[in-house]
Amino acid sequence: MVKKILLLGEEKLYQKSDLVEKGEDLTETVSDLHDTLMDFKSRYQAGRAIAAPQIGVGKRIIYMYLDRPVVFINPWLEFPDDEEMEVLDDCMSFPNLYVRVKRHRRCVVRYVDMDWKSREMRLEGDLAELLQHEYDHLEGILATMRAVDDKAFCMRGE
Repeated sequence: MVKKILLLGEEKLYQKSDLVEKGEDLTETVSDLHDTLMDFKSRYQAGRAIAAPQIGVGKRIIYMYLDRPVVFINPWLEFPDDEEMEVLDDCMSFPNLYVRVKRHRRCVVRYVDMDWKSREMRLEGDLAELLQHEYDHLEGILATMRAVDDKAFCMRGE
């Protein structure tokens, strides 16, 4: 079911998410994340991932859909080096706003999948930035809070 995406300023977006416990039924939440992401993508021609807090679910779940779905449960990020990049970040919770932020160029994400198997993924460039953005949602951090300075904001053009 397509859920309402919480918007900038809504209190639930600023709360740290709880760990998912083994055995929790995530079927409905993952389905809702998928439907909501696909709906957003069809309306805005953008969107590659969504975090559970964006639909009001305070659990550590990230749903990413590129060529296939990947569900990150209880992800943990590590950075193999200090190299950073500056990017214009956008978000489904503020769909017409870009924020200039710094992100690590590379990251390693460790997580469990839907079968509760431990997984690891190494990401670089735009996918590393994407995972860091979604991971921040699990921590109650929005891109607006990571702006490089007070002039780091711009509106999306038509």
